Amino acid sequence: MLPPLDDVRVKLLGGTALFAGLAPADHASIAQYLRPVSFKTNQLIFSRGDEGRDIYFVTDGRVRLSILSGDGRELSLTHAAAGDFFGEIAALDAGPRSADATALSAVKGYNLPQSGIKILLETNPRIATAAIHFLCQRIRNTNEKLEAIALHPIEVRIARFLLTALKLQKISPKDGKATLDLAMSQGELALLVGASRPKVNIALTVLEDQSAIERDGMRITCAIAVLEDLATGET
Repeated sequence: MLPPLDDVRVKLLGGTALFAGLAPADHASIAQYLRPVSFKTNQLIFSRGDEGRDIYFVTDGRVRLSILSGDGRELSLTHAAAGDFFGEIAALDAGPRSADATALSAVKGYNLPQSGIKILLETNPRIATAAIHFLCQRIRNTNEKLEAIALHPIEVRIARFLLTALKLQKISPKDGKATLDLAMSQGELALLVGASRPKVNIALTVLEDQSAIERDGMRITCAIAVLEDLATGET
């Protein structure tokens, strides 16, 4: 029996970038395969190269997706927080995991096993189309991130990161400003923007001097217009 449309799993799926464009009935079809999971702080959920079987949906906590180079340097690709998901690439193509996934805090959520994914893709073309659209958008986003790291100064990268975070968290500005709680250390921010922690600290100070941000720990009040100018290089 399918879960009711007001089921927490159905609502969770409706808010994800992967399945947001589908109808509630499709979300209910997917939700029947979800199973609850939890992880402890600093727990390794999976490693790069592992067999990929599940997609994970986060309801509480934060997960770091990262890769480790041969010389021990770490690059943080992204964080998955409440409402986000991870592990979709390997689960969809049955290939190995492309990154490590580590719980940065206690994490609760659901997993969608590969067996359920296979049934859904084979029986519902709308779900298959949604997966294709999402993966294409993910490629575009990855290209933009690589371009930012390769071509833009760190201040521009951080400005873009902050604006994206505000958008993803659906934080609306008031009088041209919006406050963002990053819920991460400068070290984590450095991993996400492809820089060292000292350089991130210097860049944040530069952004403060330019009246783009105001800091209270990692709670940052953003001047939207100034950050948008920085993000496009128009300063």
